Amino acid sequence: MERAKAGDSDAFAQLYSAYSDTVYRYVYYRVGGRSTAEDLTSEVFTRAFVRLPTFTWRGLDFAAWLVTIARNLVVDHFASARFRLEVTTGELLDTEEAERSSEERALDSLRNIGLAEAINRLPFRMRQATWLWALGTPTTHIAQQLGITPSTVRVHLHQARRRLAADPLLTSVMDGVTRGGLP
Repeated sequence: MERAKAGDSDAFAQLYSAYSDTVYRYVYYRVGGRSTAEDLTSEVFTRAFVRLPTFTWRGLDFAAWLVTIARNLVVDHFASARFRLEVTTGELLDTEEAERSSEERALDSLRNIGLAEAINRLPFRMRQATWLWALGTPTTHIAQQLGITPSTVRVHLHQARRRLAADPLLTSVMDGVTRGGLP
């Protein structure tokens, strides 16, 4: 990190290698399109590179800073997408992804929003462990970041699954979506 802040491009390349999958998964989960996720992930690291000299360690992982940049870019992406009716060439040429109807994308979005809201209702430590796990962070790394043991992380994740399965608000969202209607 310090070498990258000092302008060492090889050190930044190592940071990119370490965190690009996490950022991509975060973005892809929210935008649903591979080419858009790739573009936004690239922009995250471009902004991180430019702003790296201003990064200060506050006890959070570097990934948390990158995900904050990604979250802001996703919000900006959807805010600007409301005002334009265009399909990018990359999305037209992206033949590896099955074409999904707008209804399927809307239902996925409702599921994702409902799940995110349910996770945010979990107790603080359980919520931290769950979000880090959802981003693909290994249990041992979650334990290190939160200053707890890996077995405690597994307990938090188990309890989170049970609470999410029993969450009446999440259940009503999921029931409404699976019936094909809005909750």
